[in-house]
Amino acid sequence: MFKQIRPAIVMIVAMTAVTGLIYPIGMTSVAQAFFPHQANGSLVEKDGKVIGSSLIGQAFASDRYFHGRPSATTAADPNDASKSVASPYNAASSVGSNLGPTSSSLITRIKADAAALQSTNPNVPVPIDLVTTSGSGLDPHISPDDAYFQIPRVAKARGVDEAKLRGLIDAAVQPRELGILGEPVVNVLALNQALDASMTP
Repeated sequence: MFKQIRPAIVMIVAMTAVTGLIYPIGMTSVAQAFFPHQANGSLVEKDGKVIGSSLIGQAFASDRYFHGRPSATTAADPNDASKSVASPYNAASSVGSNLGPTSSSLITRIKADAAALQSTNPNVPVPIDLVTTSGSGLDPHISPDDAYFQIPRVAKARGVDEAKLRGLIDAAVQPRELGILGEPVVNVLALNQALDASMTP
């Protein structure tokens, strides 16, 4: 009997050691040695303080900043744990809205958001991804068109020339990966950092 059990025990111990210890420690060591920034969350610092991650969006509400896409993430209601409340860009609750194109609440929200955005730039159609959420709810990027659309609002709030903001966006556009994958995007946090830096005397 022991003859049959022994190989099973040896395999369990060996696989536990390989997959539970050796492999994770090896991958962590390689990541920390060669890609420490990415391995530690692609954190963004300002004046020695972490202000976010280049991988996770943030809820910029001020007119002085460029805004990201809407986020459908939620968190537990502090007053009733059985319910949830809106918690934009909550990395612990990555989720889309799961509302389909015939959802009346989705249509109502998009119409309201589009009307609010249109009032800040009445002569340009509102880009669709400025009023729709991403599948993760954490998207840190917007399209260049989204950023260009917001120029009048940010220029007015900061009292700067629109051409200057257009130049900042042009410099912040990240091209397609390998020239063919995906679409050009703008990282909102990086753009807003460049915006603040450009305003420093």
